[in-house]
Amino acid sequence: MLAVNDVTFRNNVRQQGVTLVDFGATWCPPCKVLKPILDELGGDYGEKITVLEVDCDESPHVASEYGIMSMPTVLVFHNGEPVEKLIGLRPKSAYENLLSKYL
Repeated sequence: MLAVNDVTFRNNVRQQGVTLVDFGATWCPPCKVLKPILDELGGDYGEKITVLEVDCDESPHVASEYGIMSMPTVLVFHNGEPVEKLIGLRPKSAYENLLSKYL
């Protein structure tokens, strides 16, 4: 999982393919539980997906741009455009089901 911020966010969202973006914060307990799940997904899917992490406290502009109101929130981008949003902690299977729609 690659940590990005307001400046580096756009350059790291894949223009071709799937990007999962985890919006969270270091103080958020569910975000801490989600991180290893997303790390696992990144390993499972390898080059098929990119997994990014945005700390909403450090990157308020990108969080605001995508209407992030609760953490964790995972956005799925397909070919550079946001297509899905999952709010709150979900089991790994929920993210796998979402990815299967775009891979």
